[in-house]
Amino acid sequence: MIQAIVFLPLIGALIAGLLGRTIGHRTSEYITTGLLLIAAVLSWVVFLPVAFGGGLAGAVADGHTAVVKVEVMRWIQVGDMDLRWVLRVDTLTAIMLVVVNTVSSLVHIYSIGYMADDPHRSRFFAYLSLFTFAMLMLVTADNFLQMFFGWEGVGLASYLLIGFWYTKPSATAAAMKAFVVNRVGDFGFALGIFGAFMVLGHIDFDGAFHAVGEFGTTGLPVMQFLGWKLDAMTVICLLLFMGAMGKSAQFLLHTWLPDAMEGPTPVSALIHAATMVTAGVFMVARLSPLFETSPTAMTFVLVIGAITAFFAATVGLVQNDIKRVIAYSTCSQLGYMFVALGAGAYSAGVFHLFTHAFFKALLFLGAGAVIHAMHHEQDMRNMGGLRKKIPITYAMMLIGTLALTGVGIPGSEWLGFAGFFSKDSIIEAAYAVGGNTGMFAFWLLVIAALFTSFYSWRLIHLTFHGTPREPAHDHHAHDDHAHDDHGHHGSAYDNAHEAPNVMLVPLYVLAVGAVLAGAVFYGMFFHDVEHIEHFFAGAIVVDHEIIEAAHHVPLWVKWSATIAMVIGFVTAWYMYIRRPETPAKLAATNPGLYKFLLNKWYFDELYDFIFVKPALWIGRAFWKGFDDWLVDDKITGGLGRRVLNVTSWVTKLQSGYLYHYAFAMLIGIAALLTWAIAAGGLI
Repeated sequence: MIQAIVFLPLIGALIAGLLGRTIGHRTSEYITTGLLLIAAVLSWVVFLPVAFGGGLAGAVADGHTAVVKVEVMRWIQVGDMDLRWVLRVDTLTAIMLVVVNTVSSLVHIYSIGYMADDPHRSRFFAYLSLFTFAMLMLVTADNFLQMFFGWEGVGLASYLLIGFWYTKPSATAAAMKAFVVNRVGDFGFALGIFGAFMVLGHIDFDGAFHAVGEFGTTGLPVMQFLGWKLDAMTVICLLLFMGAMGKSAQFLLHTWLPDAMEGPTPVSALIHAATMVTAGVFMVARLSPLFETSPTAMTFVLVIGAITAFFAATVGLVQNDIKRVIAYSTCSQLGYMFVALGAGAYSAGVFHLFTHAFFKALLFLGAGAVIHAMHHEQDMRNMGGLRKKIPITYAMMLIGTLALTGVGIPGSEWLGFAGFFSKDSIIEAAYAVGGNTGMFAFWLLVIAALFTSFYSWRLIHLTFHGTPREPAHDHHAHDDHAHDDHGHHGSAYDNAHEAPNVMLVPLYVLAVGAVLAGAVFYGMFFHDVEHIEHFFAGAIVVDHEIIEAAHHVPLWVKWSATIAMVIGFVTAWYMYIRRPETPAKLAATNPGLYKFLLNKWYFDELYDFIFVKPALWIGRAFWKGFDDWLVDDKITGGLGRRVLNVTSWVTKLQSGYLYHYAFAMLIGIAALLTWAIAAGGLI
């Protein structure tokens, strides 16, 4: 069963990719989607016994971890290292299998409708399935090298999908940007793997975790790094986290994420909800025994996560592209997850990953339905009043927004949307950390919750409420579809229509997850330590102290996120429904702050100044100064001219007359015979 879950998407990718032109687009769509649906069902078959039946079917207690291992093949044998390709399934993997395959299969179904007019659909579905397979390789990894294989696989697949419309310059630029920024993080990740192998002596996870466990008696190792003697585990964990910062778009390495919107909307849903951006969170959770040895690395993870949550929420306040608002929301929510990991509440971070996948996929696919209805208009300033035209999409987007903003009743174990349970548990864990870093993270998360509520309801009000607004300018942010118009004339609003059922059914399924995932699974992820220990069965570290402390925070802390959410909702209602002229006045009175947020804190401009321009200058200096002037003109210039002179003289010998060539051949034969006679000593 495990092999089927992992390899069915690969089979679909190969069929659609290699035979797509032969079997046709429709067949490619059905085969890839059907195989993904089978994988998704099997994933739930694996997960449900873990959640409700008391354990993983067929699991063997390996040390303290209940795990199923399926060997695929012998992979690398060098000296004493005998590395097998093993599919590792424990509770953490089972959670990720459900998230990845469920969201991916729904995205496949949705794409049948969304990409119906695209002439390259079979290639698109092949890429989607390849992306899913790479993520499954990552989450079932049993050693660092396997994880790195999957890690680079999702990087490659994201490049292919973001740049799917390769004739569109902005799409190819965005794909390249995602690839390059991720290489920066992956460089750190690779160094972290090398360091872990050097210090721990194992490349497989179980061996590495066992080696870490022995540090309690032997003491923490020290290593030489960049000329300093440093705590080895701190260096290794920070390098590994550098990879997570790139893949999960954390502060400083976040710049690729908003640009990833250039790909088709289903790609955005897959990348931002279930696959690539959650890889970093999964990796830190999987390697929690390593991170537990370094309080410095944990603090760094906590601080970066808090800054990311705040930063992305501030930028989301002023974005006008409907997909970019949701993209910055993803960036912000990933910050929440890393705060939980940095606090030591790993189960809370994984819980938010789990719930977030449902409501964020719902929001992205809902946004795709809006874009589809508006004939590929993405600027919210050109929308308005759509709730009457597309009521089903409106209802689905409302559910996603209620889940994202965390609507629920504090203290209740059942009354609340998915995001309420997982997000509030992280905020409580941040407060429980205490000290300056704990308070820093707590307040940034609460402010981010307020901003999240504001920009989420701003999106709803601008898109669905008020009166229809016609484009005030010629430039539209188009999701550049191959066939754009479907033959409609007149305004986009007049012709707005509900998406077909093949696009709406995935929204219904995701809406169920957005409503119920938090309440149903809260007990397993965060309710009490015994439940968490039993559920995860050693798959991650469970810090009893931090979880107990999180449950006993003051009442005002438990209410803080809800109060922030209400303030954000009321402010958005006032500014976009009650007094719609207010945003323009605020922007006019604070132009510096508005431009600062609209230009994403000027990170792109800063990186362009620090990295891109100097690199271009150095490249031009080598090209013009070194290659053209020094090498071509000065060093080899004379030699080059001699070669030209000789060749021009030789070409004059080519007269074109047959008797000239016959005469030359006779001279050659005579010279050859003379040499042969002389060599034989006959002369």
